[in-house]
Amino acid sequence: MNEKWVDYNSALNAAKCQLVLVFGSPDCFVEQEVFEYLKKYYPNADILLSSTAGEIINDQVYDNSIVATAIEFEKTEILCVETNICKHINSFEAGNYLINQLNRDDLSGILVISDGTIINGSELVEGFNHGNHRNIPITGGLAGDGETFQHTLTGLNEKPFGGNVIAVGFYGDNIQIGHGSFGGWDEFGHERIVTRSDQNILYEMDDKNALDLYKQYLGGYAKDLPGAALHFPLSIKLKGTDKPVIRTVLSVDNEQKLMTFAGNLPEGSTVRLMKANFNKLIAAASTAAGDCLTSVNDLQPELAILTSCIGRKLILQERTEEELEAAREIFGATTMITGFYSYGEISPFEKGTLCELHNQTMTITTFTEN
Repeated sequence: MNEKWVDYNSALNAAKCQLVLVFGSPDCFVEQEVFEYLKKYYPNADILLSSTAGEIINDQVYDNSIVATAIEFEKTEILCVETNICKHINSFEAGNYLINQLNRDDLSGILVISDGTIINGSELVEGFNHGNHRNIPITGGLAGDGETFQHTLTGLNEKPFGGNVIAVGFYGDNIQIGHGSFGGWDEFGHERIVTRSDQNILYEMDDKNALDLYKQYLGGYAKDLPGAALHFPLSIKLKGTDKPVIRTVLSVDNEQKLMTFAGNLPEGSTVRLMKANFNKLIAAASTAAGDCLTSVNDLQPELAILTSCIGRKLILQERTEEELEAAREIFGATTMITGFYSYGEISPFEKGTLCELHNQTMTITTFTEN
């Protein structure tokens, strides 16, 4: 990390900022000085910090750095709340607790930034949805830890640590929140039924061992597991839904013959294997950005938060910045872009629907004040 900040908007009045989003490498948050510097510079703002698997600023990706985005709202009230998983029975209760803290008649949207290793993202989303009676947009992502998948850190107005979930509520009619999420993966192979699973652990599909079937589909790539699994996630349709979400393989256990995913796979769901298509992955960012504009009637966004999956970054490698450039082409030069590479993305499929946990997508949230 460079020992200096690069200022992208020197005209900003730091004292008037209400919210600062801080995305950075876990190693960069070890020192207390990072938070103390930001709190001194933005004395009246809530400061939300999250570790990442890569930091995004405009159309560039950084590693081992910190990106701080300060936001000043003219007409919008915000409220930041936080909890830790140790205070709840499970991740569902944590999500339900947070939305109950934010619920008001004038609530217009929620941004969620969660621990990415201890929290069950599927349960967390279900908890938020349980209290989301008006189907307001809930978006965000799960913190990252580079390529290690060991310890993620999040915090609100303090040095970040594990197990925290932070939610920011936006209030009033003046804020317009857009959202879009798209993967760009190709499906192939037969559709199969999940016949035995335990939350995010998959044992059987069509009453056959899932790992054996997965290896059969991968062919020569099977010898490179678990690394090769990033190139072959699963598409899953939950009961009662038409649109599939993507689930990434986190690990395989050859002795117990099971697969662990970054999200739940309920029994009775239908799944298909997916494979990477580089051009479609990059084009997915354009689709997600276009969906953001559609959801707010083509209102030009002032800020866009990009949350893309670590799996996409590892696959795209030197082409990673192309997906950011694709989003920039849709938004134009006046939209400020920030964000991070995550262990899971949170967004509704469409305007007016409840949020879902996604893997391997480019998920975008936009903000504009009338």
